[in-house]
This record gives sequence, C-alpha cells and structure tokens, in this order.
Amino acid sequence: MTKKPMYEGKAKQVFATENPDELLVYFKDDATAFNGEKKGTIGNKGVFNNKISTFFFNLLSEKGIPHHFIKMLNDREMLVKKLAILPIEVVVRNIAAGSLAKRIGWEEGRKLPSTVVELYYKDDALGDPLINQYHIKALGLATPEQVEIIEKYALQINEVLSAFLKEKKIELIDFKLEFGVHKGEVILGDEISPDTCRFWDSETSQKLDKDRFRRDLGNVEEAYQEVLYRLTGRRN
Repeated sequence: MTKKPMYEGKAKQVFATENPDELLVYFKDDATAFNGEKKGTIGNKGVFNNKISTFFFNLLSEKGIPHHFIKMLNDREMLVKKLAILPIEVVVRNIAAGSLAKRIGWEEGRKLPSTVVELYYKDDALGDPLINQYHIKALGLATPEQVEIIEKYALQINEVLSAFLKEKKIELIDFKLEFGVHKGEVILGDEISPDTCRFWDSETSQKLDKDRFRRDLGNVEEAYQEVLYRLTGRRN
C-alpha cells in the first residue's frame, strides 16, 4: 500500500493512501503526559493500543455506533475513514479521578451519582481548555446539532463499554473521545485504549492505563498487556 506522511502526533502517525477517503494510522510507543511536559516510551504500547482499539471499534460496530475504523492491517497499523475532525475533545466520567477530582474537591475513586460529560477545546497551545456549548457556538467549532450527536454517542459508548468491561473485571473510570465528519456524517474517530481511558481493576482498583506512566507507578507495559489479555485472551 502506498502511503504518504500527513501528520505526526504524540502517539500516532497518519498517512494518506491511494484512496482519498481513507487514511493509514501507525501507533507509536512514544508516551507523553501533562500536555507534553513529560515524555517517554512504553514498550509495545503501539501494538497494544492498535489491537485494543480494534477490539473496541468492532464491539461498537455490533451496537450500531458509527466510527472511522475499517480494518487492522498489522500489529501497529489500521486503515480508517478520513475525517474532518471536530476540534472538541469529549470526556465521559463515571468516577471522580484526575482533573475532575481536583476541580470539585472529591477523593479519587468516589462514584459520581450520574455520568458527567465534559467538552474541551482541542488546542495544544491553549492546554485544551474546558468549554461548553456556548463557547462552541461562539467559536464556530461545531453546530448545535453536531454537539447533540457527539454527546448522544458518547453516552451510548459509555453504556456499551462499561457493561462489557464489568464482565472483564475492569471499571471504566473515565475516557476521552474525538469525533469527525465523514461524507456529511458525524462519527467516532481517534482511538479507544489505555492512553485515552482510565481502566481500574474492579476488585483491587489497580490502575491499568497511562496513569501508571503519568504517576511513575511502574509496570506500565504490563498494565496495557493485561487490558489486551482480558479483552482478547491474548497477550500480544
């Protein structure tokens, strides 16, 4: 497959293909935290995230939720639909952790009485600030109809993933989603992995995600591998 470099982010490289409607995504082992202030490498992270994301996209397909994933090409690459990305990060929270716990003064691990959906302006230079529908309208980031769609999908995805992960003894604490427009339709993009989700063991509360890197907890690669194993029964 012919591929032409288009974009390189913190965790992935994106390539154009012969088909103008399709892109190739390569998952890297690079790891960053705190808006790029902390940098490092997690062994085989790209392989784990590619396979974990593939698993979740296929699960969402079964539930009728549209997304950009087409197929996994190899251990580190997937083929996706080309999107016009909406510059909004959607964070869904079930349990207080990370920035939310600090912002509202709750201890980490306290269950929220109802699911919280937060919207952030996707802009590294500004530090991805928290915004609401009024900011989105004023800045022209998305239409009110598009915001309604992404919030609806975000809650549906939360229901699907939370229920499935409970069976695997994983608690879905919170997670980040990105959406884009493909041929006029708003669909899910990016990835679903331990880079973008907080996964805790439901019995021990052991962290199985990038917080192990952020907080220097050790055994980072093993945590990613454990998530893949619980989902697929395979460690590589």
